[in-house]
This record gives sequence, structure tokens and C-alpha cells, in this order.
Amino acid sequence: MVQKTVYFIEGDGIGPEVWNAARPVLDKALEKAYSGEHGIEWKELPAGEKSFKDNGEYLPQSTIDTLAKASLAMKGPLATPVSGGFRSLNVTLRQVLDLYACIRPVRYFQGIESPLKRPDLVDMVVFRENTEDVYAGIEWAAGASEVQKLISFLREEMKVNVSENAAVGLKPVTKNGCQRLVRKAVQFAIDQKRPGVTLVHKGNIMKFTEGAFRTWGYELAESEFADVTISEEKAADNETRVIINDRIADAMFQEVLMRPEQYSVIATTNLNGDYLSDALAAQVGGLGLAPGVNMSDKLAFFEPTHGTAPTIAGKDMANPGSLILSGAMLLEHAGWGEAARLIHNAVEKVIAGKKVTVDLASQIQGANQVGCREFGELIGMNL
Repeated sequence: MVQKTVYFIEGDGIGPEVWNAARPVLDKALEKAYSGEHGIEWKELPAGEKSFKDNGEYLPQSTIDTLAKASLAMKGPLATPVSGGFRSLNVTLRQVLDLYACIRPVRYFQGIESPLKRPDLVDMVVFRENTEDVYAGIEWAAGASEVQKLISFLREEMKVNVSENAAVGLKPVTKNGCQRLVRKAVQFAIDQKRPGVTLVHKGNIMKFTEGAFRTWGYELAESEFADVTISEEKAADNETRVIINDRIADAMFQEVLMRPEQYSVIATTNLNGDYLSDALAAQVGGLGLAPGVNMSDKLAFFEPTHGTAPTIAGKDMANPGSLILSGAMLLEHAGWGEAARLIHNAVEKVIAGKKVTVDLASQIQGANQVGCREFGELIGMNL
């Protein structure tokens, strides 16, 4: 038997519920696809509120040390402590483990009643840079001594007109950070035979950060993938190479609504990617069906894209679909594509059968609402 170790964190809020509904589906999909020849050894790691209750730490160093040596991990949503220590547990994990690429596939499942006329045309994968931009968390409160020093420097030395009463944040963007993200997106497009990669930016206004992302992205494609990529301006009508193009961020929101079939792989900066991936998910059912993975060059850390939803925690109302589909991504990444396909087919069958959790039931006419546990069981039964 080929067994791979997957470290997991249950998560906070609805985390334990969606985890308990999702994990059996992954194990069953592997069993059905490979008749017991492949499997997962699950190893739990402490983090979040459960960890704080047990040992007084939200993110123990032992958890970070283990993940730093791991290749596969999975987690539920983590809450951010209200008092000191962490700006965000999720952001801390991304930065400490250098999980620089947030990858979120967005696709339509038959049966979802979308606000779009043709949601079936939505099939995109968003590559979001994960460690830089405003999410680097470099900012100071208005009136703080640090911000007053910075504003004085900006006004006096750099001749920049900044109000003395302003709060100030910095937006670091590096060539290496941008290019490694674009490299991963282009390689994915090549491997998956996707037609193109779109660089999304706000470079018409922020020319030296967002504009640099665009410039460095094109440079990367030309220097490392010249034989298999081509810019949109030079592409032929029946182009076989991966087409590299770019769009202004605000215009891209209109594009993915009106012409989703024209976009396949999106590479973008951190904040743009946060907005865009959530907006795309809303077109095909919402965050309850939105999987994701945060990756370094070594570790792939799979997780749902929704939050802890404390108002429904413990009520058997949460949608485990995002975590289940994140698990399918893990299976595919591990080389178990047949098990992943079984999960995708089962999710589609259950949605088409209209037995869904409350978030989906509100979008599907004539749906029968089921709980988190039952939704997971239905998916397992349809593998």
C-alpha cells in the first residue's frame, strides 16, 4: 500500500464540523478509486482556539516546525485572536512557511442557479500572490509616534503631500515575489493545456508596484517560456502556444461577468486576488464550493476559502463542500487524479439532486435543505 502523510488542523468555528464531514469522503474516494492500494495517514497538528485551550498557544512552534518539513497539509478555517500576538493566523502561516501562491480553481457545478446567464462558461484558476502587497501588514495607526516619523520623512525628504493625521500602510512588491507567482501560473497553464494566462493589475495608477507586476510577468514569460508562450498582440488566430495578456483589475471584474469563456488562468497581486477569487466564487455558488491551496516550493497546504462562521458553529448548518473540494485538489496534487474525479462527479450529482446545505438551498429552487453531516454523507454515497 502506498500511504502518504497529510498533516491536518481541524480549525475553529465550523472547522470541526466540516472536517468531520469531509475527511471520510476523501478516504472513501481513495478506497473506491484504488481498492486500498493508496491511502492517507492523517496526523493532527495543534493550532487555533483548540490549541490555545489545550496548551495556551494559538500557533505552537512545534506546528510550524513540522509544517516546515512537510509536503502535504490540510486545515479548516482558523479564527484570528482578538487580543495581540497575531494579525491573522492564516497570514502568519503563509508568511512563516513562505506559502507564496494561493491557488483557487473556480468552476460551475450543474444544478447551481447562478445570477449569470451562462455560469457553465466559468472555468478559471486564480493564482494570487500570497506574501507581499498590503497583506505584508506594514502599517501604522494615525497619530502613532512611528507614523509621525514616517510622515515627517515623506513630507520633508521625499516632498510627498501626506496629511499629518493620516494612518499609513506600505505596499511592498518585489520582482522575485511577482515572478515566482507568474512562473507557477504559466507552468500550470502549460501542464494543464490551458489556453492563456492573464496578468491582472492596477498598473495604470500604481505604476511601480502593480505596473511592475505586469512588466515582470511579461519578462518572466519571455525569458523562461519563450518557446511555449506568446503575447496577446503577437498571437495568431489559431494559436497553439499559451497566450500571455494583461487586464486592469477593475475592468477584469466586468470581463469575468460578461466574457468568462475568454479567461482561463489568472495571475495577480495579493489584494486583487482576494477580491477577484471571492467574486468569481459568487458566480458559481459561493464560498461554500470554493476550494483552495496555499503553496511554497515544497509544501501544499489545502484549505477552504470561507471563514469560521461562528454564528452557525455547532448547528450542523455549514457547507463542507469547500473543504471536500480542497481535499480533491490535494488528491490530484498527490497523483491520485481518479479519486479527485470521483469527488467532483459526486458533488455534482448531489447538487443536481437538490439535497444541499442552507447556503446552496437558498440559491436552488425546490431544494431540500440538509445538514453539514448529511451533505458529506450524500457525497460519499455518490462516489
